[in-house]
Amino acid sequence: MDEEILFSLIKQKNIKELRPILAAMNPADIAHLLADIDLEDLPVVFRLLPKDLAAETFVEMDSDMQEALITSFSDKELRIILDELFIDDTVDIIEEMPANVVKRILNQSDPASRKTINEILQYPEDSAGSLMTIEYVTLKKHMTVKEAFDTIRRTGVDKETIYTCYVTDDKRYLQGIITVKTLLLNDYNTPISEIMETNIIHIDTHTDKEEVAKLFSKYDFLAMPVVDKEGRLVGIITIDDVLDVIQEEATEDITKLAGVTPDDKPYLKTGVFKIWLNRAPWLLVLMIGATFTGLIITKYESTLAVSIALTACIPMIMGTGGNASSQASVTVIRGLALGEIEFKDIFKILWKELRISLLIGLSIAIACFAKLMAIDQLFRVENGYIIAAVVCSTMFLSIVMAKIVGGILPLFAKVLKLDPAVVANPFITTIVDVMSLIIYCNVALMFLKPLGIL
Repeated sequence: MDEEILFSLIKQKNIKELRPILAAMNPADIAHLLADIDLEDLPVVFRLLPKDLAAETFVEMDSDMQEALITSFSDKELRIILDELFIDDTVDIIEEMPANVVKRILNQSDPASRKTINEILQYPEDSAGSLMTIEYVTLKKHMTVKEAFDTIRRTGVDKETIYTCYVTDDKRYLQGIITVKTLLLNDYNTPISEIMETNIIHIDTHTDKEEVAKLFSKYDFLAMPVVDKEGRLVGIITIDDVLDVIQEEATEDITKLAGVTPDDKPYLKTGVFKIWLNRAPWLLVLMIGATFTGLIITKYESTLAVSIALTACIPMIMGTGGNASSQASVTVIRGLALGEIEFKDIFKILWKELRISLLIGLSIAIACFAKLMAIDQLFRVENGYIIAAVVCSTMFLSIVMAKIVGGILPLFAKVLKLDPAVVANPFITTIVDVMSLIIYCNVALMFLKPLGIL
């Protein structure tokens, strides 16, 4: 249905028509719709949703909407919503809420859920333990397929996923996994022990969530078991939570590449002052770094003063070098993030980027010479061909240098336990700018001094 019609019904408080329309919608679509209405109208519309749909929609909302609803809920309403949420979703909500709201959520949770929530909250924020849920189906290896289905029907209604089931012993040690597909394809009397998968890929509660995302991508899992230090099953991580991690990590890397401190809030909901704090420090650092280029220009002022064309080409040379380094660094950073590249591959990367840079440098230098002659018409200028040779030679050398720096610096950052995305841009660009200027001025000296132009 057209959103304008829905907004009109909400504004008119036409509950009779709104209720069946909302009940037929997807939770994510409802959350998207409610994000555009006034917060004071939010509780009224939310209360029109059936209980199950309300809980699913609540999970899809951003933290500001969730906080507004929790504040408006009575204790009974809050308890109903919490009873419908999976534990991992409740933990995610708690992590985004202020202390007073967290206290209220915990007070309205049942004792067993409260205990589990507190245990999960004790895990490091970026660990597998903080992502996992305890709502999974467990089976015993002595069960038959029929007994397994009976168990799934009896306990599966409150579980986050029933497609993958986990076989444990009485002490919760993980012995195997089995999918519903495998159960369906076998006879009712077949023992679980004969058809379960015993080659189990699992993760520890303290495994970094970025590593978890890589494992899901590598093995195409829908869910993965999480074990404690003793190897006992304590929870599972499902693909929906991993997709959130991938999005967060991608957003973080993109913002760092642009020289912005990452923020977990949407752009339109982030205050101007907070954005200023995220951006200004990086620009100050780059401004200080740019002073080196000024010092170099001052030092070689007499060389650059020979021709206005030499000075005019500085932005082109620095810009091309910066772009060349960014191409190499982004490619390497992606490889590091996906686990395709390691520090031991440095010589392979160096050799590849060297060959790439020679080809690109030569082609750009030739194009640059044509541009200087056809557009800038240096052939009309005194010593124009010599100046063009200086510029094109510098362009070639700068691209070679930039590709090599951009290719290997993220590797050293990884070894030093720094985030390669932070090093890549804008720091690599600053380094390349300085080195390009040094190359430019020295090439000019090498060409012009023997000819007596300087």
